[in-house]
Amino acid sequence: MRTTGRRALLVAGAAAGATALAGCTSPSGGQVRRPSATEREAERVARAEAALRLRSVTAARGLLERYDATLAAHPALAPRLTPLRRAVAAHMKALGEGGTTVGPATAATSSTPSAPASATPSASASATPSASASATPKSGASPTPVRVAAEPRAALKELAAAERTASDGHTAALLTAPPEYARLLASVAASGAAHAYLLTEGARA
Repeated sequence: MRTTGRRALLVAGAAAGATALAGCTSPSGGQVRRPSATEREAERVARAEAALRLRSVTAARGLLERYDATLAAHPALAPRLTPLRRAVAAHMKALGEGGTTVGPATAATSSTPSAPASATPSASASATPSASASATPKSGASPTPVRVAAEPRAALKELAAAERTASDGHTAALLTAPPEYARLLASVAASGAAHAYLLTEGARA
């Protein structure tokens, strides 16, 4: 009887051990582990770059919204502003390429990291002024309406100031941007400065 009892205990212990071992593996068979220091550092860098892209896209989106509001308030300015607006929409799209979010570091050897969710603005944003709504952040609150000066020249000056602000922000971001994105930021910043000049000269005309 004692021998039988010991065998039962051994069998039960082995079964419990197998269950515990199974709990330490992922459903796909890979050993669950914590991300390595290299993976954590890569994730940190990726998150920093995604945050930079998000800030850049947000700045470009705000500028695009001002163009839309100005065009809505002063339709007569369309021949002058439409080409500039189209360029800003293209900048916003380019600045968001690569995504503005990053998934967590891999936790299992057998799992395949999912592609980062992309918040790249829709390419249709350059088609019409109303298309910029597709790039508006998804939230419960409605975006604050952009106030535009009633006088066309004043409205152009406001646009020029917004272009300078966005350009300065992109220039400041060069210090922490990776090389390839820094070149893009520099190009967008230079374009913004040129836009501000054209808008200012146009306001004086």
